[in-house]
Amino acid sequence: MSTARRPADKHRRAPHAAAAAAGPRHDRTLVWFRRDLRDFDHAALHHALANSRAVYAAFVFDREILDALPSRHDRRVEFLWESVRELDAALRERGGGLIVRHAAARSAIPRLAVELAAEAVYCNHDYEPAACDRDAAVAHELAQSGRSLFTFKDQVIFERDELLTGAGKPYSVFTPYRNAWLKALTPGHLAAHPVAPHAQALARAPAAVAGTLPSLEAMGFARTNLAALAVRTGMSGAAALFADFRDRIDAYREARDYPAVKGPSYLSVHLRFGTVSVRELAAYAHACSLEQDGAGAATWLSELIWREFYAQILWHHPRVVGHAFKPEYDGLAFPDDRGRFDAWCRGQTGYPIVDAAMRQLNTTGYMHNRLRMIAASFLVKDLLVDWRRGEKYFADTLIDFDLASNNGGWQWAASTGCDAQPYFRIFNPVTQSERFDPDGRFIRRYVPEVAALAAKEIHAPWRVAPAVQQAKGVVVGRDYPAPIVDHADARREALALFAAARGG
Repeated sequence: MSTARRPADKHRRAPHAAAAAAGPRHDRTLVWFRRDLRDFDHAALHHALANSRAVYAAFVFDREILDALPSRHDRRVEFLWESVRELDAALRERGGGLIVRHAAARSAIPRLAVELAAEAVYCNHDYEPAACDRDAAVAHELAQSGRSLFTFKDQVIFERDELLTGAGKPYSVFTPYRNAWLKALTPGHLAAHPVAPHAQALARAPAAVAGTLPSLEAMGFARTNLAALAVRTGMSGAAALFADFRDRIDAYREARDYPAVKGPSYLSVHLRFGTVSVRELAAYAHACSLEQDGAGAATWLSELIWREFYAQILWHHPRVVGHAFKPEYDGLAFPDDRGRFDAWCRGQTGYPIVDAAMRQLNTTGYMHNRLRMIAASFLVKDLLVDWRRGEKYFADTLIDFDLASNNGGWQWAASTGCDAQPYFRIFNPVTQSERFDPDGRFIRRYVPEVAALAAKEIHAPWRVAPAVQQAKGVVVGRDYPAPIVDHADARREALALFAAARGG
């Protein structure tokens, strides 16, 4: 199913920061921004400024990615556009500016290097298979004209082969990985890559090359409800969210699982696009975790480590794009009922917590992490729909979509991945709802059809007496769908499905 692959080894292992920093000094360098839209603590920008007389900056709205998006109303593109605009303004204040192109990056970057007479292109590592192929193609094209591509670690604390088991193998279980991560951590891993000392080296491209930031409409996209949702974009948005979260981090461990509570950091989209520095976040979390009341910070730090765990799984096992990490589960014979999948997508399954989760996603592009687990488990274990369908729906809809984390999360819920939820542990959507939205506050926000029900009734409306349903205007099958499946029956079918795949 998947055609994902790594580029050849000679391109795959790009120079690390130390190697590039020790390399030749350049007269002109181009810094290629990608998932790192900030002008501070930026590895590639730091090293380019330290090694070059003049540094230009560029960003490409990559048509190979954008043209494949299913909707022209995509919150991610608007978030990206707003963040690029803020980055351009910040670089202009430093004496430079951002050259922006709407093109295929694999051809646009080498062409721009020639136009600027840049001897080298600097950028930060990307670990996704398609991105690795793109970077290998750019490196090859640059080499044809005597130019070089230097890449650096920036979006994670540990990458690639930096953390391996005692047998020299990649980790496939989270807890040992987290323990190794914490044991290997040094202040140097959390140190920022300063940009300010070299700001004078930023250069503004000639007008004929610089051009202007294309509008969303010019790229074929339309405005979304991002502004109405008050989504904070760019570096300023990330800074405001982080400042707010610092006041709440002590409560994170208890609050993070309740979707009606302001518990998460809401920084996932900023980590995705690099409008915040992961070193800054990890340094703060680690320092706070060592304090007497540091349980909340320690739990949040573990979430940051989960992100890196899935990134290294994708790097070492690119076959997970489209395939189960555990090969025996590639043979799962999902019934894959299209009607059930469509009902799940629309938030019309008859299970209020699942429907509220899906409607939150469709309305805002965001879904609370606990709800991601509930919704994913329900699709795979209750509706018996192939996890890859759900993974793709999230990939098309989530504003914070990250291939490694999304794939890892879905394979965890589907019990097909590394260190996954065991297949015989199946979330009960009603008990999950009662536990994590006990008063039904979140359900009422996104499923107003059942808002009149009491807290003890709202999690399973079909169990409410018909006379009470009638009196409250919540008649199941008329005002709100009847359950699309019976959970107990679906659980038995799921167990049989997995047992068959395992040869049991």
